[in-house]
Amino acid sequence: MNNMIKTLLGAGFAIAVAIYVNYAFGHVANSGFLMMAAVFGAYMAMNIGANDVANNVGPAVGAGALTIGGAIVIASIFEAAGALIAGGDVVKTIKKGIIDPAAFAGDPMIFVYAMAAALLAAALWLTFATALKAPVSTTHSIVGGVMGAGIAAGGFAVVSWGTMGKIAASWVISPVLGGLIAAAFLYIIKSEILHKDNRLESAKKIVPILVSIMAMAFITYLTLKGLKKVWVDIVDILPFLPETKKPTLAVALVFGAIGAGITYLMVKPRVAAKVATLSNDRAAINTLFTIPLIFAAAILSFAHGANDVANAVGPLAAIYDALAHTTISAKAAIPLWVMIVGGLGLSVGLALFGPRLIKTVGTEITELDQMRAFSIMMAAAITVVIASQLGLPVSSTHIAVGGVFGVGFLREWMDRKGANEKHVALAAQVEKVDAFKAELETVGDDYKRKSELFETIKFEKKKTKALKRSLKETYVKRGMVRKIVAAWIITVPVAAMLSAIVFYIIKGVWA
Repeated sequence: MNNMIKTLLGAGFAIAVAIYVNYAFGHVANSGFLMMAAVFGAYMAMNIGANDVANNVGPAVGAGALTIGGAIVIASIFEAAGALIAGGDVVKTIKKGIIDPAAFAGDPMIFVYAMAAALLAAALWLTFATALKAPVSTTHSIVGGVMGAGIAAGGFAVVSWGTMGKIAASWVISPVLGGLIAAAFLYIIKSEILHKDNRLESAKKIVPILVSIMAMAFITYLTLKGLKKVWVDIVDILPFLPETKKPTLAVALVFGAIGAGITYLMVKPRVAAKVATLSNDRAAINTLFTIPLIFAAAILSFAHGANDVANAVGPLAAIYDALAHTTISAKAAIPLWVMIVGGLGLSVGLALFGPRLIKTVGTEITELDQMRAFSIMMAAAITVVIASQLGLPVSSTHIAVGGVFGVGFLREWMDRKGANEKHVALAAQVEKVDAFKAELETVGDDYKRKSELFETIKFEKKKTKALKRSLKETYVKRGMVRKIVAAWIITVPVAAMLSAIVFYIIKGVWA
């Protein structure tokens, strides 16, 4: 399917949303603006599907556990399910408290213009980032959009710079935490299974434990992040649960521990039976992680749909609430139609434009297999749980991509330590250069030989540098790392500038 057809299909979805809004709300005041805002919301939702969802399934695709088609089907179903089942019914109208509501001077239309500008600006930036094959944070995109529109409406003083400082800190915290945790799990797998003489016997003991830890991490993650918006309803159904507005860490850990115990009892005999049919090599061991990876992709997608759909529908719900009630509310109910726009938009964007970023995350940063991808998925869940309890601002995108970086750099470090073929060749090349340098010091006044040695050393140094560069690129594509990190850093300011421009345009046209 070429890009023109994909673009037309995406436009068709946005037009269908506009037609529905006109049909359902054409009689209300400012229905034309609501139609436009709904199109922006649909466009933003598709961009989240195209860019952000890749982080949930990219490692599994890169490892060969899922095909791109299979990943799109699983992610589409579970993203939409997360949005519609656990996406919640209320959203804060001022995303993350980054601007003071006083910026809008009590004028709901200024607020509406700002939210619409934030939606369109964030979506435009995500489109550009996706075209560059750079996975970026959609949360940071909408935060930048809201900040830029707020500054345009009320000046720099309305921004909560402390909150923005925390968001900036997440640019370092998220990838570092994700990378360290992913590297730690891969190190355990390598040292406790792959580096043992009898890999199958080691795998029979270690794999059920790792899968159980994974189950605990994902159940805890899903409870905290995927069910928090519908927790009150769950407590009403299950009265034995503590009456809290959202699940506590203690409750989530209890759920996780129960799930881990059940998983261990189920997985242990299955792994033992599977191991009995395998050969004692790496490829065979990898197959033990295939099914856990598929479950991980589904659970991460569900939690992402439940948690991040607000990035698309939050501002749209706020616009609808402001237009319907002609006031600015601290919180706004999310109508079902708005949630459906978000959930379907995620799936449409993923199906049409997601493969580009799925390939980037799965294959274009470092080479992944099932055990490496398993480590990355573990890091994605565990990092979010730890960070949320410590009050650290993190981005699921940065965590996942940081996990990919961490796995790649660990491979490089362990192979250098183990002196594999490529590192041996590099060491031999360095020794060769050193030998020519040593000879240069002994030739005395033989200027002809000196000249030859100078040229030889110069040539051999170039070969050494090329070998080093090639060796590094084997593990982690440095150019891709630089491009992605640069995109992370400029996400908030670029979205903010775009939003301010769009705000002035909208205000000029509608005011």
